[in-house]
Amino acid sequence: MKPQTASAKPRRAWHYGSAWLLLASSGIAHAQPSDLQRDHASILAMKGEYIVDFAFDETVLLKPGYERAPAVRSGGNEVVIVIEDRPERIVLQHLLVDGKSGHVTKHWRQDWVYQAPTRFEFSADQTWQVRTIDPAVNAGAWTQCVYEVSDAPRYCGTGKWDYSNGVATWTSDLSWRPLPRREYTRRSDYNALAVVNRHTLTPNGWTHEQFNTKILRGAGGSQQQIAREFGFNDYNRTTEVDFKPAYEYWKATADYWAKVRARWDGFLGQAPGVHLKTKPDGMAMIIPLFTQAQDLQDGKKVKDADIDKVFRQWVEKAPAETVR
Repeated sequence: MKPQTASAKPRRAWHYGSAWLLLASSGIAHAQPSDLQRDHASILAMKGEYIVDFAFDETVLLKPGYERAPAVRSGGNEVVIVIEDRPERIVLQHLLVDGKSGHVTKHWRQDWVYQAPTRFEFSADQTWQVRTIDPAVNAGAWTQCVYEVSDAPRYCGTGKWDYSNGVATWTSDLSWRPLPRREYTRRSDYNALAVVNRHTLTPNGWTHEQFNTKILRGAGGSQQQIAREFGFNDYNRTTEVDFKPAYEYWKATADYWAKVRARWDGFLGQAPGVHLKTKPDGMAMIIPLFTQAQDLQDGKKVKDADIDKVFRQWVEKAPAETVR
């Protein structure tokens, strides 16, 4: 999964995205797009400017004596931009913008790869192993990998796009992920989520559904299920928010974050994977990396050695796996 700049092969990338939609609408296209082209266009359809609502509700309680946690509600203004676009690989970066102050926060990132040979999987605390994807699961499928605000790994899922009844929906297989940020500081009774993710294109945007099971994983391989949770992120297009600060931020820092991604790829592009020496909240890396990005915005220079210093301090290879 080697990063490539968004400017690489722009004509070909456009052909595999919006081009066939334009041709079809004009009546020029005489055949349906290939599955790959249609999937590619569906992923690109998630770009744009949105008002987002986030909702998380615990549903089924599985541990004796466990009491349902309060529902979580939040939201924000979020723009999704395309930073890499190739026929079999798309990278989407999310940026949050405060409506009053215009403050920009680099948010999560999603990478989509068609029939990816490998993916990283959350295997233990602060550890992600790079593993081969089962060919039976991978045939005709897209692997989506999600990253932290620092571009640290979060989780991957593999699945196929489906277009039944004219609705474009992608559903992942079951995979592991660490605690979400909303739980880091207030929960210690579980340490992993088993998750199925579903993305659906809607008339005014798209949705992200999360079918989560909260699990306490033991060192010996034991698993205690705590509760199930349904997460619903609703992305609705808007023209009422000024996202100019987000575009300016990315223009100033895009090259910097490309360097950060390249360093992560050095660990995640091949086995065994990566282990982080930070606490689960990741702030030990988030703060210096965000500070360096802000320095660039302020017209200062950031040396490659400054980025390398952060990675040397907090990132190392995952232990090699012997038996799965």
